[in-house]
Formats: sequence, C-alpha cells, structure tokens
Amino acid sequence: MEQLKQELPNCKLIAIGTNSIATSAMLRAGADFGATGENPVIVNCADADIIVGSLGIVVANSFHGEITPSMALAIGQSRAQKILIPINKCNNTVVGIQKLSLSEYVKLSVEYIKEIVEH
Repeated sequence: MEQLKQELPNCKLIAIGTNSIATSAMLRAGADFGATGENPVIVNCADADIIVGSLGIVVANSFHGEITPSMALAIGQSRAQKILIPINKCNNTVVGIQKLSLSEYVKLSVEYIKEIVEH
C-alpha cells in the first residue's frame, strides 16, 4: 500500500483484509478505505479494477483457512486485473519463478500496476 500510494497518489486504494490486523496494517500504510472479511472481499471484487495479493488469495482455504472458497471464487471470477505475488507458503508453490525477496516482488508488482494505470 505504501509503495502504491507513493507511486500513484491519485488512485483510490481499498484495503480488504482477511483479518483486522491485516486491514489495519494496510490502512496505516496509506489505503484510503478498509474492510475486513468475506463479504467485503466478495462485494469489492465486483467492481475492482486491479486486485493485488499473494498467490494464496485465489486458492480456497489458503492462509490456514482464512481464504474461504467464496472469497477465492469471487477473486477468481472478478474482471479485475489480478496481480499475484508468488509467495510460496501454505502448500502453494510456483516453480520456475525467480528467487526474490517479498520486497523485491512488491516493487515489481508496483511497477506493473503503475504501467497498467498510466496506459
């Protein structure tokens, strides 16, 4: 959120967390609005332009069960451009990816989102 807000200050960023700690962290990092839980994920996926998160957001029951099947379905079916960060945790691994740190993946994601928004 912090890097997106710095690079794209005029974009409205909505933080939807699976728990209140995640939502609070994203709000502190610069999100304009925030909500927590399954229903906000489902509702906001319907009209999102871009959805950003780790690979697990499209896998039912990932994050130790925090991503419900309904959440994964809503994200997967959304017409939004999905930017998935390949964090290899919770039994989801993408083979053949670069071995980068999370901060490097976030930087790459922000650069890609900036290209989408500016074109």
